Amino acid sequence: MARFDKYWIGIVLGLLMPALFMIFYIDHFNLWYTFKTFGWGLSMTFSKLLQVSVFPNLALVFVFYTTDSWRLSKGVLFGAFPYIIAAIALTF
Repeated sequence: MARFDKYWIGIVLGLLMPALFMIFYIDHFNLWYTFKTFGWGLSMTFSKLLQVSVFPNLALVFVFYTTDSWRLSKGVLFGAFPYIIAAIALTF
């Protein structure tokens, strides 16, 4: 596991996991119509979706901390920041 303990791998995982989770969540609960009708940025649903999409990253951080992959877990946290900032910006 030490050879995968790199910041850039964690950042890539931190950016991709929430995006994939959002796509899966939107498809599973059939929210495409909601976003088409109300718009992406104006609906509070998208803001809440951005908040929920960070939870898979928290699970990854826990797994990487237990395997002592410190750089990888820090990279996952840094990758989650754009989603957190976007959720805060869309909430207010």
